[in-house]
Amino acid sequence: MKNSWLVFTAVAVLTACGSKEEKPKENTVPKVEVRDMKGLKIAFYNSDSLKLYFEYFKREEAVVTRKQEKFQKEVQRRTQEYQNFIVRNNEKLQSGLLSENESMQIQQRAQQMEAELMQYQQNEGARLEKETMTKLETISRKIEAFGKEFSETNGIDILLIHGPGGQINYISSAMDVTKEFTAFLNEHQEEIEKDTKKD
Repeated sequence: MKNSWLVFTAVAVLTACGSKEEKPKENTVPKVEVRDMKGLKIAFYNSDSLKLYFEYFKREEAVVTRKQEKFQKEVQRRTQEYQNFIVRNNEKLQSGLLSENESMQIQQRAQQMEAELMQYQQNEGARLEKETMTKLETISRKIEAFGKEFSETNGIDILLIHGPGGQINYISSAMDVTKEFTAFLNEHQEEIEKDTKKD
């Protein structure tokens, strides 16, 4: 009797344990279609060379550089003006030529000049940075669009960008189409420029 009870208990336990439905494992292997790679054309252009020889990019970069230089000169001018004000009035203060009221007014003016200088640097600097980023993003979008057209025209399946810090460690120079792509962009410069002004 004891043996039959043990057998019954063992069967009950095994049945209870086995009653949990085991879910079948999901197939996580992606279904990738195998393609024939014969005749696949891969090319690249060097991003640094493109910046050097794409006329529109060079011209826009020169505009940005001039604005940055103008901004730096204005910061220097305002800084010099502020420093001259401090030096001039410190000399007057040291010589005892200023009353207490005049000294307080000068101190307030110096604080105001310093605040204006910092505000100009922050506001104008941020505006210039935003303008530069917007311009570069617009040019990049146009290069990408014309990269597609260039690839379709020349039967290129994959057009890569090669440059410092990029994803490509090595690629044969036989696949370099920088010169041809730059010439293509320069041929379509007016169209790119017109489209960029719309954005």
